[in-house]
Amino acid sequence: MNAQSRTSPSTEGTTLTSSLLVINSGDRAYREYSLAQIAAHHQVVLIGRSGPSWEGPYIADHEVADLDDLDDLVGAVDDLLVNDVRGVLTWDEFSQFGAAHVAALLGTPGNSTATAMACRDKAASREAFAACVVPSARSTLVTTLEEAEQAAAATGYPLVLKPARQAGSLGVIKAAGPGDLAAAYAHAAQAAQDDEGADVLVEEYLDGPEISVECVTVQGVTTPVAVTRKQLGPEPFFEEVGHSVEAGDPLLAIAGPVAVAALNALGFTTGVSHVEMRLTDTGPRLIEVNGRLGGDLIPHLVREATGIDLPLAAADIALGLEPDLVPTRRRAAAISLVYAPATGRLTRADADPALGSEPWLERLVWEKQAGDHVALPPDGDLGTARVAHIVATGTTAEICLQHLADATGTLDITVS
Repeated sequence: MNAQSRTSPSTEGTTLTSSLLVINSGDRAYREYSLAQIAAHHQVVLIGRSGPSWEGPYIADHEVADLDDLDDLVGAVDDLLVNDVRGVLTWDEFSQFGAAHVAALLGTPGNSTATAMACRDKAASREAFAACVVPSARSTLVTTLEEAEQAAAATGYPLVLKPARQAGSLGVIKAAGPGDLAAAYAHAAQAAQDDEGADVLVEEYLDGPEISVECVTVQGVTTPVAVTRKQLGPEPFFEEVGHSVEAGDPLLAIAGPVAVAALNALGFTTGVSHVEMRLTDTGPRLIEVNGRLGGDLIPHLVREATGIDLPLAAADIALGLEPDLVPTRRRAAAISLVYAPATGRLTRADADPALGSEPWLERLVWEKQAGDHVALPPDGDLGTARVAHIVATGTTAEICLQHLADATGTLDITVS
C-alpha cells in the first residue's frame, strides 16, 4: 500500500473514513480542478498507470495498475479496500468499462458494464439510438476501404468517418466527395487501431452548430444542467478550439430532452454525462454520448457560469449521496484552446504581460514551451497541437468570447 502522508490514517486501531476510488486522474492541466473539488469534501484514493505526482496533496492512498487489464485493476482495488471504498469514479474515457466493472464488484452505485460499453462504442450507441427513435446520424460500421466505399454510396456525401472507440475527436474527418474517401478512411482507420481491430464508422454529415448538454443522472432520472456551445477548427478535421457556457441558455430546453432520450436509450442510470449533438435544420441530432465528465475544462466552465459543481456531483452520486444541483451564479464562462500555427518546433510562446491583470481572465495555462515539437492534424492531434488555453468569465458568453479573441491576438506563438 502506498499511503500519502497528508491524509492517510493509520490502519492500527483506527476506524477509517470511507473513501471514493478515482481511476486514472488524467492530465493535470485539464483535470486537477476535478480532483481538488472532490478532495475538499471526500477522502480520495487513486489507481493510475503510474505513481502519483501532482495528485499527491489530494489523495489518501494509491495503487498502480495496468488499466487495460481487468485482473490487474481488480487486484489494485483489493489493495485499497483497507480504506473502506464506498464509491468508484472515473472521468477517463478509456476507463469507463473498468470503473463499471469495479463498481459492480463492490456493490457501489454505477452503470452496468453493458451501458459503459455502449457509451464507449459509437456503433453500439447508434444502434441503441435507432431502436429508441432518438434523432441521430445514419451510420455504418466498416473495417475495409471497400466496405467504406459501399457505405458511402448508400449514405451519400458529405460524410464523416471516425473510429468506433476513440475520444477527443481523434481520427474524425470529413469526406466532401468520393475523391476524399480513401485518405479519410486511412486517417480514421489509423486512429481506430486497437485490440479489437480498426472499426470505422461511415456517417451522415450533420450540418449546423455543435453543442453538448451536461447532464446529471440519479437513480435513472436525468437532469440536464447546462449547454456548452462549441467552436470547431477548420474542416476536414473536427478539432475543438473553444467552448462557452452561459447560465440560463435557452437551448437547454430544446436540447435537454434529446440528451435525456439518448441516455435512456443506452440504459444510463448513474452519474454525470456529456452528450454531444448538432443543431440541424430538423432539430438537435446526436453525435455521441460520453458517460463521464466532459473534457476541456467544460465542467469548470459550468461551475464558473452557474455555480453547479459537476465533479463533486459525480463524486456524491458514486458514493450514494444526493448531489447539489442548485445554481448559485448567473453569468458566463468560455475557454479558448490555442493551437500552434503550423507543425514544427515551437520557437516562441509568450503573452503580453498586461493580459495577466485583466479582471475577466480566470486562467492562462501554457501547455507547450519554446523548444517543444508541435504537430497539427493529420500529423498530430490535440495532444501535440495545443499550445495553451485561456478561460474568461463575464456576464454573457458573447462578452467572454470577445475577451478571448482579443487575448489570443496578443499571444506571440511562432514555429520554425
